[in-house]
Amino acid sequence: MRQKDSPVAAAAWAPGRGEAVALRPGVMSAESEDGGLHLLSWQFSATYGEMTERERMVVRLLAAGPRTRRDLLAEDSDERALDQLLSRLWQDGWLNLTVLRREIPLYTISPLRPPPSPPADDGDGCFVLSRLAILRRGESGFVVESPRAWCELLVHDSEALAMIGEVLVCGTATVGQGSALRRRLLRDLRWASLVVPRSSPEETELQLAQWSSHELWFHERTRLGYRGYGGRYGPTAWARGRFEPPTPRPPEATGLALPRADLDRLRQVDWTLTATLEDRRSARRHDDERPLTADQLGEFLYRCARTTVRKAEDGEHVGRPYPAGGSPNTLELYPVVRLVVGVNPGLYRYDPNAHQLLHVRPLDRAVRRLLKVASLVARVSEPPQVLFVVAARFEYVMWTYEAMGYALVLKNVGSLFQTMYCVATAMGLAGCALGGGDSVAFSRASGLDPFAESSVGEFILGSRREE
Repeated sequence: MRQKDSPVAAAAWAPGRGEAVALRPGVMSAESEDGGLHLLSWQFSATYGEMTERERMVVRLLAAGPRTRRDLLAEDSDERALDQLLSRLWQDGWLNLTVLRREIPLYTISPLRPPPSPPADDGDGCFVLSRLAILRRGESGFVVESPRAWCELLVHDSEALAMIGEVLVCGTATVGQGSALRRRLLRDLRWASLVVPRSSPEETELQLAQWSSHELWFHERTRLGYRGYGGRYGPTAWARGRFEPPTPRPPEATGLALPRADLDRLRQVDWTLTATLEDRRSARRHDDERPLTADQLGEFLYRCARTTVRKAEDGEHVGRPYPAGGSPNTLELYPVVRLVVGVNPGLYRYDPNAHQLLHVRPLDRAVRRLLKVASLVARVSEPPQVLFVVAARFEYVMWTYEAMGYALVLKNVGSLFQTMYCVATAMGLAGCALGGGDSVAFSRASGLDPFAESSVGEFILGSRREE
């Protein structure tokens, strides 16, 4: 988004006593030959008219770190011109504002976009911490943020953090009470929509009430939006030089070999794409009198998740039948077999390279827990004949991607689910993706470190019951 040449502010603003300002991190400045100033950050840019040498010196000081008004007046004794310059920079969202106590930084307001007008004095009204606000550790202290806020609040001092904690513990805060610092902090929290009235739109309007804090934070954080991330978004290979790149699992030769699909025959007799898409339905109930067979399970896995090798001019491309971002090795399939003719019940891992099942664990209590949860989520009385637990080896995406890595994992799961649906429909089987699962139960049953590899999706499959 480009801003036009910024007009002179109607009412000059300047940092008051106990305040300091600086250019926001990530803001780039340049001076043109005609003496103009150009500022640029993600989404925003602004061009300011011809500036005096003193004004350009002020901008250089602001780029170097926080400065009080007294500091800046030492370089530009024209108070009116200085205040007009600071007004323009602040109102356009280029400045961080730090609140000081005896020259010690307490907290900083760091804009993500131009700030709105400060809130009116609401007397002794009661306010609560926004349920969409997040408190986390940042690079230089704590950060209070919300997807609704126009800024982040960076907390540098324990006293300011304790005041925010008071709102958390007590549940409410009353305007006009306490020390001047407390009143100032509460005003700034309200200004940022980090503290809201009890009857705020977060509770009374559907478009805000429908969001939980972690879902809205995840949505906002995995999109570029106002942040831009300063180049730390997408396939940045941030781990290169710090950690060894992920390596594929070594091959295992002791698994249960599965039948392979005859793709040449299927090209001639398989359903058309239109018929598959139009006739696809989620089918949760299976026919245990005519259960799934090992041949069907083998064909299904071969068509959905085997390792594929495609020759191209620049070499061989290794992938899977479904499109995936990051790495074809990201997702792993763990079939939980309850009833398949020719396959013993238990938890397996599918080896997509050798097209075989590797036994992980028998159908004991821990594995049955996975089937039980699947039945509850699918709202059926009988467990599925096969439950596919989709697990992610996170390093295959997150070694390369920043900010959006987990979102990319979930997109890959959706791509796999659509492939599984289409293949199940073409094979005349009953398939259904589930909306949730128990990742703790999977970690216990598989023995995997959940921070390295964990379940991110579930799909049930079985023989189709005659309606």
